[in-house]
Amino acid sequence: MREELHRFFRAARGAGVRVSPAESIDAMRAVADVGFSDRTTLRDTLLLTLAKSQEEKQALGDCFDLFFSHPEPPPAAEDESETDSSGSAADNAASPSGAGAPQDGGSAPPELGNLAQMLLSQDRSAVAAALAGAANAAELSNIRYFTQRGLFQTRMMDALGVGRLRDDLDALKSANPTEAERLAAALDGLRDAVRERVSQALLLYGREETENLRHEILRNAPLARLERRQVAQMKALIRAIARRLRERYSKPRKRQRRGHLDVRRTMRRNAAWGGIPFLTAWKRRHRDRPKIVALCDVSGSVAQVSDFFLLLIHSLHEVVDDVRSFAFSGHLIEVSDILDKQEPEAAMREIMAKVGFGSSDYGNSLADFEKRWLRAVTPKTTVIVLGDARTNKLDPRTDILRTISERAKRVVWLNPEGRMGWGWGDSEMFRYAPFCNTVRQCATAKQLERAVSDIVAAYQ
Repeated sequence: MREELHRFFRAARGAGVRVSPAESIDAMRAVADVGFSDRTTLRDTLLLTLAKSQEEKQALGDCFDLFFSHPEPPPAAEDESETDSSGSAADNAASPSGAGAPQDGGSAPPELGNLAQMLLSQDRSAVAAALAGAANAAELSNIRYFTQRGLFQTRMMDALGVGRLRDDLDALKSANPTEAERLAAALDGLRDAVRERVSQALLLYGREETENLRHEILRNAPLARLERRQVAQMKALIRAIARRLRERYSKPRKRQRRGHLDVRRTMRRNAAWGGIPFLTAWKRRHRDRPKIVALCDVSGSVAQVSDFFLLLIHSLHEVVDDVRSFAFSGHLIEVSDILDKQEPEAAMREIMAKVGFGSSDYGNSLADFEKRWLRAVTPKTTVIVLGDARTNKLDPRTDILRTISERAKRVVWLNPEGRMGWGWGDSEMFRYAPFCNTVRQCATAKQLERAVSDIVAAYQ
């Protein structure tokens, strides 16, 4: 059962339940105390030791029910089996192979293999044990993709001994046609059970790989051209990205034990020992938590990219010390309170109702920022501009961006357009670029994660 529990932990991770090595050890210790005899007690024990939220409890319960329900061959039809059993019960008891007596004075009944005997005797517990052994022999827990179903079905049938079973079936067709029909029907049921077991394993063990593949495709999909059914999936992916960034950058820093020696602090700490440096102190570089001012274009196709960007930035409250967000199309407003107090969908609806889907006017929007909020930019602030830099042939006011650049620690411009479109038509990207520390394309979730990760990492 230890191996069975390990496989269950893998299936639980595939179902979206985060199971750490320490938690799996605790679960195995708890299971060792309660035992495996009572399935309800076992289920409650695993839920108590592994689930950390109501969603995880639901997912883990469904995974448990699926994992410990093993498909079995259907019982044989009772109409023919009952009439046959009344007339040939004595013959089956006398024959060790269960094949019956020879018909019409023919040859002796063939000696059947173990699998044929199990199927003809309808020993369901023995067949279930044989299926479990075949699943282990075929390494069914290694299935990952739906294209592997045929491969693992073949492996399981070979492990069960289907080759010998076919030989027994051919021999029975001439020696005892009635028993041959029963064995053929049992073989069809066995194939169905193997097929169901492989499908179950794919659902348990292939879910994680399927999710990873779907997430990888979604991570590289253009944010501005998502289908409606993909928007909810993308928001879930953005939240997962935010959680990953929080886990990566919110860990407490270890005390430095190398670098430049702080002589004054070292002498002060060792005054009790006459200045002999038993305890050393090292100079540490002070690192501030990021302070971010985000200016997001919410006009036209850029609006959806800004939606995901604002969702990501405001999910990093454990890493980013202060975030002030602004949205603009023809004019600029602050939206920090809207994003902090409302759900993302409701917040974006309100923002779009106020300033969304208008004609872009970068010059007027930058003028609004300079007039009312320029004091928010300090030498500790990273200013992020998310927009395509298309000004509709209006004055881009690059002088204001230069002023912001002189006051800020960094200016980062994230452009959702491809680089080939920069500078063409009404794009003023190349006029804004000299006043930015970083200019990069940001059209997919993968590029968005990398950009935000680099911004936060600069403070580490």
